Amino acid sequence: MTTQEGFMENAQGSLVPISKVKEIDKLRDDVVDEMITKAKDMHQLLAHFKQDALDSVQAFVELSAERYGAKLGGKKGNLTLRSFNGKARVMVAIADRIAFDERLQIAKSLIDECIHRWSEGGNDNIRVLVNDAFQVDRQGNINTSRILSLRRLEIKDAKWHEAMRAISDSVTVASTKEYLRFYVQDEEGAEYQIALDLASV
Repeated sequence: MTTQEGFMENAQGSLVPISKVKEIDKLRDDVVDEMITKAKDMHQLLAHFKQDALDSVQAFVELSAERYGAKLGGKKGNLTLRSFNGKARVMVAIADRIAFDERLQIAKSLIDECIHRWSEGGNDNIRVLVNDAFQVDRQGNINTSRILSLRRLEIKDAKWHEAMRAISDSVTVASTKEYLRFYVQDEEGAEYQIALDLASV
């Protein structure tokens, strides 16, 4: 990408005279620049489409509610709108992203106490299970489902139950995201989703 007349910026941030840049590197830069520009335009187009679609669904839901004299207090959850012939439907799915507050560390401390107490009788399997649940990924995020799955273990121990209560109390909704999905039927009546992500196109 040209940053100054007659120069191109390299990966180290230095300005290199265009005359010193190989032709293949210039062509590669042009291809990347063109694709990124188109990708940004498509991203904006999809963002506008998503907002328009959500607004249309919400407007219809409010109109439908008015017909019954009801007032909606906000977005409640998932819903599906189906065409009159039943061959097409639009689905809005609302998903919460779960996070944990400081009480998760309290739960881990209580669990460690349990394992230390049980280790005299040999409970290496539960230690591995717990350590695996509390591991973080490369981004430093903890696996929510693994943590919550600990609550399903049938362990009769007061301290363990206290730890599970701390896990439950530590759960917070970090964010809520709306997903739009579109489905239609083919000529044989089989339903398929209209793919709007590049991996599925």
